[in-house]
Amino acid sequence: MRKVRRLVIRPGAIGDFILSLPALECLKTDNVEVWSASRNLPLVRFADKVRSIADTGLDLLGVSEPPSRLIEELRTFDCIVSWYGSNRPELRDLVRRLGLPFTFFRALPDDDSPIHAADFYLSQVHSISPCESDGIPRIYCDVVPGDFAVIQPFSGSPRKNWPLARFQELARKLERKMPVRWCAGPEDPPLDGAVHFDDLYDLACWLAQARLYIGNDSGITHLAAAVGVPVLALFGPTNPAVWAPRGPHVRVGHWRR
Repeated sequence: MRKVRRLVIRPGAIGDFILSLPALECLKTDNVEVWSASRNLPLVRFADKVRSIADTGLDLLGVSEPPSRLIEELRTFDCIVSWYGSNRPELRDLVRRLGLPFTFFRALPDDDSPIHAADFYLSQVHSISPCESDGIPRIYCDVVPGDFAVIQPFSGSPRKNWPLARFQELARKLERKMPVRWCAGPEDPPLDGAVHFDDLYDLACWLAQARLYIGNDSGITHLAAAVGVPVLALFGPTNPAVWAPRGPHVRVGHWRR
């Protein structure tokens, strides 16, 4: 029997990507390739091949003469599921004229969506590849549990950040019970003593050793939940009914300025 070759194109921020992992895993075939932002690729553990969207030339589709090499490559797939380009009519028109087997999906649910984002993504792929899923993203790391807490006080938007002074106050209280380690990303403000990882899977496996993780509505908070660490996610202006991390050990706190 001929193998089905599928391409899945999933751009987006870290948290959005992690919440779509159950849907992406439902799209797995005998041969599946995933294109995404380069920082997210280490988190794709189920695909036969991964590529950075920036390296494919996909950004040129519908803008200028598409590279013939890219078109030839896209024709090798039996099915292309894309969250990239759903808001670009010129790209959709081009792939239709070329007869490329694209299915486009909207990349983000509405903030007032009646369902959680992970369920939204699963509902999108159901007609293509129905599967049984509880909608919980899972990233497996083979590590020995440690005895420390992790705090990540930043996010992709300053408006989602609980004040740093409050995190520091919380850390002082928590240190009476266990060591506290701080975590920050390459684009976050400087933070003395913070741990940095360039590879998200390396970061995931470090987080998997923690006894507790505390952070804002951020991609790294979703990452901590996906490796199974007990998580306290602090939400301000965003809607946790849609965007809260998923997992059996997740608790959500709410704050107001």
